Amino acid sequence: MNQKKVKFMVGSLLIVGAIGYLITMGISNTSQYFFTVDELMSQKVSFAGAGLKVKGNVVNGSIQRDPNDYLNVNFSIEEKDASLKVAYQGVTPDMFIDGGEVVVEGTLGKDGVFHANTLLTSCPSKYEAEKEAGKMHPGKFPDADNYQKPGLNKAEALPKTTI
Repeated sequence: MNQKKVKFMVGSLLIVGAIGYLITMGISNTSQYFFTVDELMSQKVSFAGAGLKVKGNVVNGSIQRDPNDYLNVNFSIEEKDASLKVAYQGVTPDMFIDGGEVVVEGTLGKDGVFHANTLLTSCPSKYEAEKEAGKMHPGKFPDADNYQKPGLNKAEALPKTTI
């Protein structure tokens, strides 16, 4: 092989290696484990400091807000027999209520408290049950077949003015 081909091969290998390294590092830095509370608590492996997503239901009566800083919220989530204490700082969604289903993203501390940086709630399933029962939702016309679109009256019905 001549010298140009060797330089081209070495350069190509360096570029492919650099791209592969960047992809690997990007995936490892942004990947998160997804668990339910029961699955996380049954694990024998320590996930302290690792990025996690945990799904569970808010324990009734466990929501405690700091009176000096309303954005600091402590609560517990549970599934089956397992529960997990969660500390969250930020604005809580409107659907964040006792017994509501939530997904928290963050890290598990060595003290066993989950430090969440994201709090997501799911829409209650009551809307699906209402839809199946034929109930109306806000923004839906009561009788779509007989609905008349708004518009101007016919020209003959309008009052006539003379100057």
